[in-house]
Amino acid sequence: MQRRRKSIIGLACLMSAMLLFSSCGKEAEEEKQDTQTQADTEKEEPKEKEGQGNLNIISPQAYSNVDGLTLEPGTYISLIGKEAGTEYWKMVEKGAKQAVSELNSALGYKGEDKIKLNYSGPSESESVDEQINILDEELARYPNAVGIAIIDSNACSVQFDLATENGIPIVAFDSGSDYQGLQSLCSTNNTEAAQTAAVNLATALDNKGKVLVFVHDSKSTTARERQSGFADTLAKDYPEVEIAEVVYLDNLEDVKGLLAEKKNQEAKINPEDEKAAQKEDFTDEQAIQYILEQHPDVTGCFTTNVDATQKILSIVNEMKQSKDTKQAEAAENLKIIGFDGGEKQMEALENGELEGLVVQNPYGMGYATAIACARSIANQGNEAVVDTGYVWVTKDNMEDKNISRILY
Repeated sequence: MQRRRKSIIGLACLMSAMLLFSSCGKEAEEEKQDTQTQADTEKEEPKEKEGQGNLNIISPQAYSNVDGLTLEPGTYISLIGKEAGTEYWKMVEKGAKQAVSELNSALGYKGEDKIKLNYSGPSESESVDEQINILDEELARYPNAVGIAIIDSNACSVQFDLATENGIPIVAFDSGSDYQGLQSLCSTNNTEAAQTAAVNLATALDNKGKVLVFVHDSKSTTARERQSGFADTLAKDYPEVEIAEVVYLDNLEDVKGLLAEKKNQEAKINPEDEKAAQKEDFTDEQAIQYILEQHPDVTGCFTTNVDATQKILSIVNEMKQSKDTKQAEAAENLKIIGFDGGEKQMEALENGELEGLVVQNPYGMGYATAIACARSIANQGNEAVVDTGYVWVTKDNMEDKNISRILY
């Protein structure tokens, strides 16, 4: 009887062990299947390459890839921006270098055979003279093509003629000119982008009020297009939103002169006296603050690039700390819409200092410009205008996937 009981107990233990091993085997198989499923999913959904979001909004899409392009070994492409080292221009350079890297990979070029790209720009923002000097130096190296963001639309014609005579194609990017020999313009649709800014600023102001427009310069086509696109939209669709003044930030000398006269009058100094204040004694920031103070009823501002936006933000933030209660309150309630991205711009947007931003696509612009240069060298023809796109960014949508992957 005791032996029989032991046998039954032994059999029960054996059955339990078999069930345990069966369960473990089943779990292991299920885990293996889950792992395989995950691996298959990863194969089906390859990781998006860096910058793909920026390339997706380029039109035509032929300028977002290197397909079908063949260049000779050692081809040299020169890109000249409006500035050397700021975030925007670094992204232009990054996009252009990515395009050239893909070309080298596609063509199998290594070492000295590689297609070479050089990006350069003025050390001082939007210096026309320095940009022309850089262009002269680059043309002396006989590049196979030049891409240039033209600061002054009336400059460079002599250099462009020389390039044409030597068979060097010129592609404009960011900002162009009326020069007839340009192969292509790779740029934001500035008129449309400014219209977007106008609609959103008018909406923020409940479709009424006065605004100031701060334009980054009086020379470039980008400045003209953004200013006119903004003004035309307000005049057509928002007649109760009035532009109190358009201020060109490269033309503040008259305002500085007024400040000097005012200081002299207050101090009762003869203007001919050697100790009298001169317009050179005043900064751009002081001139801009004076303009803002002359328009206490203004409730909105539109700034046309990153430099203009940052200058206005800095001055308005100072005015918010003013002991003059009315001035501080007016600055606090001022709604600002600007252009371009970058870390500081995003911080200002998140902090509520900016109502919104029209953010361009400098990475895509650089990429498309390199492709346009390559097409010119290969005699494949170019679109007259390549739209590199933009996005409207607010505090509410800046984390959205389709927006965030384009920001810089």
